[in-house]
Amino acid sequence: MDNCIFVVMETAEGVIKNVGLEMITPAKEIAAAKSLKTVAVVLGKNLAETAKQAANYGADAVITVELNSDYSSDEYAFAVAEICKKYNPEAVFIGATQNGKDLAPRVAVKLNTGCASDVTGIKMGDDGKIHFTCPVYGGTILAENVIDTLPQMATIRGGVFKKCEPAESTAEIINENITPENVKTKIVDVVKEISESVNLEDAEVIVAGGRGMGSAENFSLVKELADVLGGVVGATRAPIESGWISRAHQIGQSGKIVAPKLYIACGISGATQHVTGMVGSDYIVAINKDEDAPIFDVANVGIVGNVMQVIPEMINEIKKLRA
Repeated sequence: MDNCIFVVMETAEGVIKNVGLEMITPAKEIAAAKSLKTVAVVLGKNLAETAKQAANYGADAVITVELNSDYSSDEYAFAVAEICKKYNPEAVFIGATQNGKDLAPRVAVKLNTGCASDVTGIKMGDDGKIHFTCPVYGGTILAENVIDTLPQMATIRGGVFKKCEPAESTAEIINENITPENVKTKIVDVVKEISESVNLEDAEVIVAGGRGMGSAENFSLVKELADVLGGVVGATRAPIESGWISRAHQIGQSGKIVAPKLYIACGISGATQHVTGMVGSDYIVAINKDEDAPIFDVANVGIVGNVMQVIPEMINEIKKLRA
């Protein structure tokens, strides 16, 4: 299956993460321009349903590799590298999740190639190579990167591309048997906080709180507003370091990159470290008492006021509308 683009799918509890399905869209566009096939690569356990899901979202073919865990650095890097050596893809797309950012550079080293990071745009250049748009310097500058070696690798930010409409597919599914070598670590057990079950990357509505919420008691209003909207709670670093909420909810450069349909920023000043993690949201509402707060520069709607007065009013109005 030479002449293809690989899209490496990340799964969680038997379901493909949204970013994996989203990456099929740009992969198909590049593949069409270069007469290539788009091939999904799915790794993990019990892959029959996830392979079918990848095919239904537009992959021309699916390669599955049964492994012993949902994610293990050594196992996954070895498996992806071996699949690449066998099929010689021109490009490999991996989601810019926490696991994806760990996996991609390991694979790139094994294949002696480069890797563009946290890509927010993809296009074909006149030189016949893929040009990747990547935010640098905290997102203040957008750089266009080209990988001269093959395969051209990149980690793709979630929420940047839209998924194809699913449809029943008869795409070929190929099962590869790979036994990872030189595995230095083995995952014996995984312990999760309850909060980690919240998937920020796939959420359609996020209500996030910052230092401006003032206290753990006040931060509970963020949770209440999120509940009323059927959304999930996000946070900047300050509330997490103050112990108001667990680190699993952190959004930004040192947290998670999100792109929901609606993002409500409560008491968040808009530091670059946070904004780079949520600027891809479809619609941003900012609440801050400082009318000069940088968050208003990226907001679609800005509310200048005390969050402790504004949020309760929002909650009451939303409840009335839904009554």
